[in-house]
Amino acid sequence: MKDPQADPKPSSGATSGTLDRALGLVEFLRAHCPWDAAQTHHSLRRYLLEESHEVVDAIDVRDDDSLRDELGDLLLNVAFQVVLAEERSAFDREEVVAALEAKMRRRHPHLYGGDPVRWEASKALERGSVGGAGQQGILASLLPGTDPLAFARRLQSRVAEVGFDWPDAASAWEKVGEEMREVADEISAGDPIRLELEIGDLLFAVVNAARLAGVDPSTALARANTKFKRRFRRLEELAAARGVVLGPTPLETLDDLWDEVKGEEG
Repeated sequence: MKDPQADPKPSSGATSGTLDRALGLVEFLRAHCPWDAAQTHHSLRRYLLEESHEVVDAIDVRDDDSLRDELGDLLLNVAFQVVLAEERSAFDREEVVAALEAKMRRRHPHLYGGDPVRWEASKALERGSVGGAGQQGILASLLPGTDPLAFARRLQSRVAEVGFDWPDAASAWEKVGEEMREVADEISAGDPIRLELEIGDLLFAVVNAARLAGVDPSTALARANTKFKRRFRRLEELAAARGVVLGPTPLETLDDLWDEVKGEEG
């Protein structure tokens, strides 16, 4: 079997370099491993998403060793998508990089001899969101992923490009209060379908307020999850040390333990 390190140059003839070795590695795997050869764009989709989340996790915990490794895993998945496209003759690596370079030149004309322009305004013009005929709408190109919070933020950011936005976070937070009252009404009414709709509206409003306050909602929720997991594990430790069995123990006792855990953290 051929060693991919012995000849890392991509078969397409692209200039060989460090990142090209990732593409060469994928080509080697596709040629010699039945599992890798059987993969498609869609079959690798979940791995691409998982690796993206693991990169974010490494960033959040400020672990450089993990970040290095997770970026490598993410790079492998990106390289897979490029190689698969080349095999289908859809596009090649040169076109991917050329499109990226052209886009950055359009969005940074002040760096390439043009007039300064806002990033979001430039993106809006690229999408044809201002004027033009036969458009499908500025949201047409947005496809939902596995993270509804992130998708809500993307929807809100996209329409904000054409001025459909709250003036500030405080105004958006007033909408959160309105949605909370509507959720309370539906809880009292007992209609599960309408309650689901109102809770969805509430979450969407919270994402809006977070976005305008400069907070990424997915990151904020991920940190809240991590904090809850850490605190509950400590609650379990305290309960075990004191002979408290979680199942039959009254909620008031567990609340006291919870408050004690929070107090330990300051």
